[in-house]
Amino acid sequence: MLVRVAFVDDHPILLEGLVSLYRTKTDLDVVAMGHTTVDALNIVETHHPDVIVMDLSMPGDSFAAIDVMLASYPDTKVIVFTASSAIQPAVELIEAGISGYVLKGASSSDLHHAIISAYGGETYITPGFATKVIVSMKTAELRRRAQPAERLHHREEQIVSGLLKGLTNREIGVTLNISEKTVKHYMTSLMSKLNVRNRVELVIAVKNRTSPRDRIAS
Repeated sequence: MLVRVAFVDDHPILLEGLVSLYRTKTDLDVVAMGHTTVDALNIVETHHPDVIVMDLSMPGDSFAAIDVMLASYPDTKVIVFTASSAIQPAVELIEAGISGYVLKGASSSDLHHAIISAYGGETYITPGFATKVIVSMKTAELRRRAQPAERLHHREEQIVSGLLKGLTNREIGVTLNISEKTVKHYMTSLMSKLNVRNRVELVIAVKNRTSPRDRIAS
């Protein structure tokens, strides 16, 4: 087994250290490195690594970049390697589909294990921190079950369908023959109805709902 891995971090010394360290591993092949979210997207598109390890605090929108990777490059597993121990971002990213969340205080063997686990189709979270994340996810799930699901109307279902396909607001508008402004209006309405703050959370909320046929309002 040889896992093709890439590292992206905006701290040069840390990045060089990671690359130097993991190039010595006989089961890893370091294929690329970068410093920004744009670099991360270019690496995934050009090198198609099995696993990409990336920080969250880099130039650019890391969350949006991860969203694109998960939707457009499903064969590349994403591991977040970050100093942030905030629970909510970790929960959102794990629910979105990343394969690992490793804190920078972890050992090199932990990150190595996370890479191998991700390649094998598993999800790895730094021990100790994982317990907090799991508790938070279970609590959120219980709250969702306790609340009556908002029913979506036919046009909202069409907007949701385009959203899940990764279409932009303009592309959704063209598909449904409505203006981009109207699509934005529906997006705002859906975010309010599903109690989410942004497009990524909206995708997660929609995926957690029941089948579209069951949700369409009569």
